[in-house]
Amino acid sequence: MAEPFVHRLRVRYSECDQQGWVFNGHYLFFYDVAVTELWRARVCPYQEMIDKGADLVVAEVRLNFRQGARFDELLDIEMNIRRLGITSMIVDPVFRVGDRLIADGEVRHVFIDPATKRKTPIPDYVRTALGG
Repeated sequence: MAEPFVHRLRVRYSECDQQGWVFNGHYLFFYDVAVTELWRARVCPYQEMIDKGADLVVAEVRLNFRQGARFDELLDIEMNIRRLGITSMIVDPVFRVGDRLIADGEVRHVFIDPATKRKTPIPDYVRTALGG
């Protein structure tokens, strides 16, 4: 697969809980931002893929929380494409602040036809762009 894509964002105060750590649910929002930026950098603007007849939905998520990120820290989200199947892909995201491992896991996406909502093969241009 291609080299991992990394997206950096700064943790905002509103994303932290009463203990001062990023609330665990926000990591999926952060992931969503990173996958959109991965698409923009490597594949095409996301809407363009939809216009061409393919969309991407999350089918399964597993995240391991190692440490917490805090307000104003720079969080790097490394997007490792582990597998490109026929209709699905698995991304292994790694969340880091500097050298600190914050969280890691896997996200399984399924490609669908936006009109029918049925599974569809990964388009060739997506597969090529993601190094498959």
